[in-house]
Amino acid sequence: MPHSRTSKAILGDGPETSPVHPRRALLAAGLAGGAAFLSSAGGARAAAVNDDGSHAAPSAPAAFSAGAIRAGRGSQLQGRVAVVTGAARGIGRAIAVEYAANGADVVALDIAGPISHVADAVPASHEELDETVRQIQSFGRRAMAIRADIRQIAQLRAAADEVVKAFGHIDILVANAAIQGWKALLDMDDADWDDQIENNLNGTARTLRAFVPHMITRQGGRVLIVSSMQGRHGTKGGASYSASKWGLIGLMKSAAMEFAPYGMTVNAIIPGLVGTALTLNQQRLAALEQQVHHKVHGEISPAQAWKDRARTEVQPVGWLQPEDISPVAVFLASDASALTTGAEFEVNGGDSALMT
Repeated sequence: MPHSRTSKAILGDGPETSPVHPRRALLAAGLAGGAAFLSSAGGARAAAVNDDGSHAAPSAPAAFSAGAIRAGRGSQLQGRVAVVTGAARGIGRAIAVEYAANGADVVALDIAGPISHVADAVPASHEELDETVRQIQSFGRRAMAIRADIRQIAQLRAAADEVVKAFGHIDILVANAAIQGWKALLDMDDADWDDQIENNLNGTARTLRAFVPHMITRQGGRVLIVSSMQGRHGTKGGASYSASKWGLIGLMKSAAMEFAPYGMTVNAIIPGLVGTALTLNQQRLAALEQQVHHKVHGEISPAQAWKDRARTEVQPVGWLQPEDISPVAVFLASDASALTTGAEFEVNGGDSALMT
């Protein structure tokens, strides 16, 4: 099992002083900053009265504006520090590397090891996490790999402290880590249901609880949650995964409301079927064939699954690649997305055209 990360306790100055939890201190600072921020915004509006008594159109504070048109404002991330979970491979790696290609320094966080017997994909490895770091550095950006389990908030809080110590601040958080298993609802035991909810939904909530307190002291933070089209519709044999990904949409919308006073945005990326380790395995390919043909005979090859599914899709592709998902993550992390929050961004090869 991966090593654990623990946070050191912060003690009071003396026996009569109650200790202050470090997260509470950060939240208090953020609340004070948010109050001052909103007060200054109101002040700007109040001052927007000309000397002759006429009223000028008010303007929003910088954190609540995409600003003037300029080249690359939706893709430039220079000076930003991003944390991406589940970054050893797949969509997480693609987002981490895409961020580096657009100027950000990136922390790649992954358990890089076994998670649950329920998960149908081969676990990510230390070597894959190291390769993500290598690719980030190939764009001339600083990178850090952290092994941590998103189910363990003590590990996440220690990781957040480590990032701030190394980079000074956190601007972007991408909660991407997830597992998937396949079993009919009535055939499930508790682990089949609980492990996916615990990792995908509860682990994402813990990720926000651990990292966002370090972000609220800086206006303009960006939080992205990676959900799934399976969170938009039911999935035969995949009820737990669909439920976890649907729950992420509700989490995203609630967090968007709570974090807005700090000038932060929270949005969800909703990929369609993507060619990752969660897809290119027999359980997922068999489920895909079941959806297309309503029957499965023998072992399914990726080539056959691609061909069969491509015939039924709006855009004639069997599945997307991780690099098809990452560009929208850059926009949602940029200044240009300042007025975009609580929203869902589907990247799915046309599945959106088939849904209301």
